[in-house]
Amino acid sequence: MAEEVVRLTRQLVGDGDRSLMVEEFGGDFVMAAATEAALTPPFFTERRVIVITRAGGFTKDDDEVLGAYLADPADFTDLVINAGTGRIAAGFKKTVAAAGGTFTDVSPPTRAKDRRDWWEDQVAAHGLKLDNRSFDLMVRWLGEDVARFESLATTLASAFGDRPITTDMLQPFLGEKGDVQPWDLTDSIDKGSATDALLAARRMMTAGDRHPLQILAQLHGHYTRLAKLDDPRINSQADAETLLGIKGFPAEKALRSFRTIGPDGVKRAFELLARADSDLRGGTALEDDVVMDVLVARLARLAPTVSRRR
Repeated sequence: MAEEVVRLTRQLVGDGDRSLMVEEFGGDFVMAAATEAALTPPFFTERRVIVITRAGGFTKDDDEVLGAYLADPADFTDLVINAGTGRIAAGFKKTVAAAGGTFTDVSPPTRAKDRRDWWEDQVAAHGLKLDNRSFDLMVRWLGEDVARFESLATTLASAFGDRPITTDMLQPFLGEKGDVQPWDLTDSIDKGSATDALLAARRMMTAGDRHPLQILAQLHGHYTRLAKLDDPRINSQADAETLLGIKGFPAEKALRSFRTIGPDGVKRAFELLARADSDLRGGTALEDDVVMDVLVARLARLAPTVSRRR
């Protein structure tokens, strides 16, 4: 996100003098000061660029102040707003759109095919030449820590230029493995792949800095969704979508997972979760990571043997 703000600001400045054109507001600031700056005519330049960064999202007061400005924005100011990972109210989005503004989402897609295309675009934009094996290694290794790619790409470009990069050339620059999404863990469990599930859980605890009880809560939510499908009236994906309140692939995946382990598997999963919850709260002398390893391995064994072998 920070890189996108830099790119956009550079584009807006063009050949102008950045020191005269750009004014940035970040950290602890009053939003009214930023909009007042946006309304102030530029000195010695034709345009102004105001960059506002509120990493934790906007408050209600922020929305109101920005909304008032956008109702009659200065025609000599380009306004760049970075909401970080925080909240953006639906009403504020409408206000921005009505003022001719656009939104840029820099988050990578979640679907595998779209995500791979996104990564290919990032690699191409930095002029890197990764062979298939090194590309796959990088994507798996970084996981959800996509922000690390920028520095990695800069280093690789400096080290190798436009030379093809193999896995042996890439490996020394990768550092620690990145975080993964919760569904990487549940997908591996549902497929019966204990090895992949254990690796995902470990990465969530280390790179993702998630507490085991957080992961336990996510697993509980997953099996609660499956338990809702233990209903004789659920005969199709459409039925699952209506019951769960979700559409498309997530509903299809949940229904497939339930049919794979069945009602007995879901019941056993809750028993394992309850035991792990007790152990994590002092019910055993085992370390937390060992408790999670045992839990994840046993959950993966709920899938049929054929699935585990696959």
